Amino acid sequence: MTQSLLVGKGGKKLSVLPMMANRHGLIDGATGTGKTVTLQVLAENFSRIGVPVFMADVKGDHSEISKPGTEHPKITERLNTIGITDFSFSGSPVALWDIFGEQGHPIRTTISEMGPLLLSRLLNLNDTQTGVITLIFRIADDDGLLLLDLKDLRSMLQYAGDNSAAFTTEYGKISRASIGAIQRKLLALEDQGGDIFFGEPALNLDDFLQTDENENGIINILSVRTLWIYRMKF
Repeated sequence: MTQSLLVGKGGKKLSVLPMMANRHGLIDGATGTGKTVTLQVLAENFSRIGVPVFMADVKGDHSEISKPGTEHPKITERLNTIGITDFSFSGSPVALWDIFGEQGHPIRTTISEMGPLLLSRLLNLNDTQTGVITLIFRIADDDGLLLLDLKDLRSMLQYAGDNSAAFTTEYGKISRASIGAIQRKLLALEDQGGDIFFGEPALNLDDFLQTDENENGIINILSVRTLWIYRMKF
């Protein structure tokens, strides 16, 4: 069994057993008490034993673990306090991701892959509107049409609304009022950058489960700083 991973030391050493790492955990503390460094240490430890890691980076400082550190009196003091004698500076294998494609590999998915249920929750649709979205997806599937991005979905909604009478017998009534409400929410989502998120190539989750040539787990870091700014705006 892989030995325990040292996280830090106060009065006693704090370690994590890899086999228990799928449990829930909370890192809490005031500003400057080491929350960010603790997360980085955990990520580096898992990477060294071949476990890929996914991290959301709000402040934009986690990417530094890709670079080897440098000598500093405080680091030396801390190593002596913990009792680590075989320490050496090294970087970790990192893959940077960004939904907007500005600070890393873009993350995208298609409308079809998201599906009607998740999309309805994303748009905060009511039950009637969710039913309409479900019908739209069914019509597209039956006609062999791929819904890749927001433009595809908006076009499909318009087509279904213009031809609602023709679909009533087979699929049920399609409310034009609901279609209008959905279209407005799609426009709002597009204004928030949703048009960047939807499209091809779609993300394969296996991309987050990779190791490097030395069998170290890749640390996947998603930049969410811009997402946070958008959240504050809207």
